Amino acid sequence: MSTYHAKPRDASGFLKQAKKQLGQNFLHERGIIEKIILALSPQPDQRIVEIGPGQGALTLPILEKTGKLTAIEFDRDLIEPLGQAAAATGGELQLIHRDVLQVDFSALAKELGGKIRLIGNLPYNLSSPILFHALAHAEAIVDMHFMLQKEVVERMAASEGSKVYGRLSVMLQAFCQVTALLKVPPGAFRPAPKVDSAVVRLVPRAAAQIQVQDSTCFAHVVRAAFAQRRKTLHNALRDICDDATIRAAGLEPQMRAEQVPVTGFIALANQVSQASQTGLR
Repeated sequence: MSTYHAKPRDASGFLKQAKKQLGQNFLHERGIIEKIILALSPQPDQRIVEIGPGQGALTLPILEKTGKLTAIEFDRDLIEPLGQAAAATGGELQLIHRDVLQVDFSALAKELGGKIRLIGNLPYNLSSPILFHALAHAEAIVDMHFMLQKEVVERMAASEGSKVYGRLSVMLQAFCQVTALLKVPPGAFRPAPKVDSAVVRLVPRAAAQIQVQDSTCFAHVVRAAFAQRRKTLHNALRDICDDATIRAAGLEPQMRAEQVPVTGFIALANQVSQASQTGLR
């Protein structure tokens, strides 16, 4: 039989030490928590799913407002104290003990009865895989509010011409509206990370608004274009398309990837896809 209290815990029942191997940094600053909850604006009739609830800094305030929450937690040592803390609020917490990358959000949304809202303080070492995993289930998601490294959020929300505009910016903005909400200093966490954090909101675009015709081709074009940022489209994409295809998308072969807006990449990928289908390439 498993024993949950073998390690030192604080008065709340949680382990005193965060686990470095899991990238744990527990949010504790009340003012920041209140700002995140305000931005999320949780309502009782919504299906909110939290990724990595940790010690419940966001979990418990959300439960108090909605009465019900689903949380995905990988750390087994957090499961029992989270359940106990949730019970004290009178709310209903459904805890899923699993690696979030193994969770089918579409199936979970169906189980919960409709589209879900995702929220979470994501481990920095897994932020991109989790983002793209969620994006694969965008049709089942209303919106996402994530705490990430500030540098990552800046890249996510960047526009063309910015030094931090890149593959992540294009891939996310093609399928979501991305809005940076607030910065979070290291002192808001325990233990304090060595970098600043930020909260970002992602709202998946409706299917009719997404102009990408072939998502695989789109990803391939964007990856190649940004593989060597100093190269022009003519050089970076020489194995994918010719200059005529680039011009047909309304772009110039001498442009560099960071100069091309998201809509330009979508148009270019669509041209590449169409050329491939007609046997021109």
